[in-house]
Amino acid sequence: MASKKVFMLRVDPEVYEALEKWAADEFRSVNGQIEWILDASLKTHRRTPGKKSSTINANDKTRIK
Repeated sequence: MASKKVFMLRVDPEVYEALEKWAADEFRSVNGQIEWILDASLKTHRRTPGKKSSTINANDKTRIK
């Protein structure tokens, strides 16, 4: 397993409570939920580490690297 970076994160108590509830609904820890949210956002915005991002040309729908 790859090592993970450890850092401190400050969040509003109400945001944390919302994260706790969401994590419980998904059977994850709060930390796991935050990792999942970050990973999903990186994929959505095509910023996943270690992969070249590609864009779609609006005119012909081909991928440009």
